[in-house]
Amino acid sequence: MTNTTNSTQQSTTLTPTVDTVWPCFAYTDARGAIRFLVDTLGFAEAEVYGEGDRVDHAALLWPHGGGVMLGSTGRGSPLDQHADRGAVYLVLPDDVTVDALYERVLASAQAEDPAVRATVTVELRDEDYGSHGFTCRDPHGVYWTIGTYRPRRP
Repeated sequence: MTNTTNSTQQSTTLTPTVDTVWPCFAYTDARGAIRFLVDTLGFAEAEVYGEGDRVDHAALLWPHGGGVMLGSTGRGSPLDQHADRGAVYLVLPDDVTVDALYERVLASAQAEDPAVRATVTVELRDEDYGSHGFTCRDPHGVYWTIGTYRPRRP
């Protein structure tokens, strides 16, 4: 197993987090999914293990806390049966940051690399529960909702 982490892509603004919920995905094209998450949505690679096109394990950090884990299908994981499916909500701190990411996602539709193209499925809007956000689908079929809504903690 080879660690192919690219620490130069990690943002210096990332801070250690104690977030304990990390969604996990199996992708038929995990390397392409990593490119989408880093290049289009702005995740940072923390760890990527695997050889060639296969990803045995990857951890990607969301710059505002938490992250996702993913790997390639075909490794005998129970996640294989749910490959390229799922939905995640990503919290951003304010409307300006959401708007900037929305523009980045819209621009990705023109990208030369099809692995980084997003499809907007819910246009940018304000919700009656206080969120400003949108939803897009990655090229593999996973839905990513981005917004400002942060549930209150008791």
